[in-house]
Amino acid sequence: MARLVEIHRSIFTQIVAWAILIAAMITFGLWLLTDTTIQRTNRLALERAVDVDLAGMVDIFASGGAVELSNRINDRLALQPRDANPAHYLLADARGAPLAGDLRAWPGLHASVSETGDVTLPDGQRALGRATQLGPDLRLLVAHEYRDLGLLLRQVALAFLAGGLLAVGAVALAGWFAARRLAGRIERINAAFRHPDDAALAQLAKGSKDRDEIDELTRHSGDALARLRRLASAQRETTDQVAHEMRTPLMHLDNRLVRALAATPDGETSARIVDARLEIRGIIRMLESLLDIAASQARRGDRHGLAPVDLSLLAERLGELYADSAEESGHGFELAITPGVVVEGEEMQLTRLITNLLDNAFKFVPPGGNVRLELEKGPRLTVRDDGPGVPAEERERIFEKFGRAANRDGQNGAGLGLALCKAIAERHHLEITLAPTEKGACFTIAPESKP
Repeated sequence: MARLVEIHRSIFTQIVAWAILIAAMITFGLWLLTDTTIQRTNRLALERAVDVDLAGMVDIFASGGAVELSNRINDRLALQPRDANPAHYLLADARGAPLAGDLRAWPGLHASVSETGDVTLPDGQRALGRATQLGPDLRLLVAHEYRDLGLLLRQVALAFLAGGLLAVGAVALAGWFAARRLAGRIERINAAFRHPDDAALAQLAKGSKDRDEIDELTRHSGDALARLRRLASAQRETTDQVAHEMRTPLMHLDNRLVRALAATPDGETSARIVDARLEIRGIIRMLESLLDIAASQARRGDRHGLAPVDLSLLAERLGELYADSAEESGHGFELAITPGVVVEGEEMQLTRLITNLLDNAFKFVPPGGNVRLELEKGPRLTVRDDGPGVPAEERERIFEKFGRAANRDGQNGAGLGLALCKAIAERHHLEITLAPTEKGACFTIAPESKP
């Protein structure tokens, strides 16, 4: 079903569908034009035949009078040509009473203006007739039956139907082959953007052989992705170097404070040194969190380093560790882990994701409160508690850097834990959300919803 949806949404499928529709419309238009032309040509030919026949009758009347005209009409009716439309005649007086011919009633045609129009014959057949005034008390009607074009028109329609089906089939087949080839080339580009690893870049280089617009796009995409990888690599190297250059003097400073603490018997001075050490370690933790967030965001969509991780086993192991801590801190802790949930990811990052959520829960839920860790297939991981929760006005910003909720006074932290959780989740094509609850907080991690 998903494959059918992708095919339906493909621009190449839409192009082929439009080509088929246009071919069908052109075929239908040509058939309609041909059908109309045949019928119009038949009527024009019939009009000419009626005019010629009427002109001959008028000449006979002019040369031989009404008696000769009556005789000729009877002769014409007796000798109908097989290859022409059957002819019908009516010679009538001024009141329309028949004097000669096979028609018994005068139709609604004005003889004084030599009107031409359709006439219904006694047997119900349609004919094209023309009337003319021969004298003050004499008028003539000549009518020829319409040729039966039903068989011809059906044969033409059948020919166009067969030709149209062949044309549509040919367009569909050619379009399918062309669309499949183009879709394959575009898919290589999309695959490289989804997972810009060495194999994808190699496929891009291999697929740029046709020297057309798609080939140019393929080359530019490969170059852009290669540049982005170099920039990302350089950014990681720079941030690692900066972190090292910042962490090293901070650690040296911490060591000096340790020595100063050991040599300082003064209680007030010792307390200030301890506070300074705590601030230094807080700065180091904040620096490491910022670097982890930047690394996770930079590697979003990069499958390098991902491997199958048994998330159920990982959650069970972490749950056992936190169960002991919960007992010591006076918290209730529950586990509901579905076995066999495996995801593609980095085990260390997924471990940090879960521990950050659990740390937050135990940190802000007072003793006596409850924390629950759930894991279902999907995967869908939930950490819920019955603590004070997150105020409504803070829900939109808690996943931002330094976005700690305002009602958590007295709690240490820079507000980077949930921002790191969000970055790690996005690195693994997951989405973290804060579900609405009546009491406490409920954080849910599930696969990203497709737009």
